[in-house]
Amino acid sequence: MYTQQDLELLREKGISPEQIETQLNYFSTGFPFLTIVSAASVEKGIIRMNKEEETTYLKAWQDYLNSGQKITKFVPASGAASRMFKDLYAFLDADYELPSTSFEKTFFNQIQQFAFFVLLDETCKEMYGKGAVALCEEDRYKEVAAALLYHDGLDYGNLPKGLLLFHSYPEGNRTPVGEHLTEGTLYAKTAENRVDVHFTVSEEHKELFELLVAARKLNYQFKLGVTFSVSYSIQKPSTDTIAVDMNNEPFREDDGTLLFRPGGHGALIENLNDIDSDVIFIKNIDNVVPDRLKDQEAHYKRLLGGILVTLQQRAHTYLQRLESGEADPDELDEMLAFTEKELTITHNQKFDTDEALKDYLKRKLDRPFRVCGMVKNAGEPGGGPFLAVNPDGTVSLQIMESSQINRHDAKAVEAFKNGSHFNPVDVACGVKRYQGDKFDLTKFVDTNTGFISHKSKDGRELKALELPGLWNGAMSDWNTIFVEVPISTFNPVKTVNDLLRPEHQ
Repeated sequence: MYTQQDLELLREKGISPEQIETQLNYFSTGFPFLTIVSAASVEKGIIRMNKEEETTYLKAWQDYLNSGQKITKFVPASGAASRMFKDLYAFLDADYELPSTSFEKTFFNQIQQFAFFVLLDETCKEMYGKGAVALCEEDRYKEVAAALLYHDGLDYGNLPKGLLLFHSYPEGNRTPVGEHLTEGTLYAKTAENRVDVHFTVSEEHKELFELLVAARKLNYQFKLGVTFSVSYSIQKPSTDTIAVDMNNEPFREDDGTLLFRPGGHGALIENLNDIDSDVIFIKNIDNVVPDRLKDQEAHYKRLLGGILVTLQQRAHTYLQRLESGEADPDELDEMLAFTEKELTITHNQKFDTDEALKDYLKRKLDRPFRVCGMVKNAGEPGGGPFLAVNPDGTVSLQIMESSQINRHDAKAVEAFKNGSHFNPVDVACGVKRYQGDKFDLTKFVDTNTGFISHKSKDGRELKALELPGLWNGAMSDWNTIFVEVPISTFNPVKTVNDLLRPEHQ
């Protein structure tokens, strides 16, 4: 089935023929749907904190920061910004010259409010001899859009979001990279005034990220009184997945080469696994706000961190007792209650002996921990918090995407549709075992939670396989805690006009 050229390509990527066979089988059989018990809510699995609890958890996090542990802020930043500008691309392709849609009119009417306007204006002058506003006054709107998006202009349509100017400041406008560095000082600064930030980037743009950080880091360090340690990683070629045609046969390009595609953000579990830290915060590259709004965001990050280290330490204490062999029946009951009430894990097992109960407790407690902020559902697209059945028959908290829902299961569809909260990707992760060594995070992935999407290449239809999402199936077997956070902490930039919202001005 495989040519010598195919085998050489597999070796180059670090992918085995057996992995390919497994992936091809998924195209034929599909992925099983998860069984939903119910949507998570404040009554079922989502913590809503009172002021006293907040004070306790904030102190716990500050104590942890002062204890010398290593904290890393992990930012997936490899995605291109092209989807931000899909409406402007549509305008460039349209058979009319003047802004006609509401989106187009808003963009051009308020163009001077964008943080990138000064750069765009200079670019227009270089390309056309006139500034952006002057071009618009002459109805040359498409030339302005082209100067923003195309390679001979600012090339914003091809750059990753992290490198675009998002917010305006008197001392110089700032990209999401700069905002993430600044934000990290408010909740991830160690006792040594060190802030570790890790960006996952595409190989083609890695150097641009490095140049940007090199140009700005010293200024940020001087202004903020910290030392930044900034690192980068690229999605591993070994996590690419094979594409197939509509007959589920390997898709081959015109020269006969097998086509592989990136495996989605779930592939980043490998990158996360390579980070040697005690606690890792995860937040998307485009969910940033100007300095005037950062304190509230940081407040809730510190709360997530405090809950994480508090519950994780309890689990570690229990595991030490289990390891000692001295835990009595009352302690075992306390541990079981902890898994049920604090970690929201239910089971239908009968433990005939203390040894059976101890084995169960060790399996459930000796896992990575994550505390996930959840915001009230405001109609945003994306996954949400649910109680779902695990492969071992237990029920626990899971983040689920719509692709994991069986459309023929009326109960599941209703639960997904009417969930009270959704996932803004706001996660604090505890990735060290109670003995102090790091978990192998790849051992806690539910490989049956990927999904298949339909794409095209050179005008030919194909099917692509996405790996279990980073905060979905890739963290399926983690201990999970959901915490309600305000919608004001969720300010993503999905389209360029989102930068005109008050939160980004």
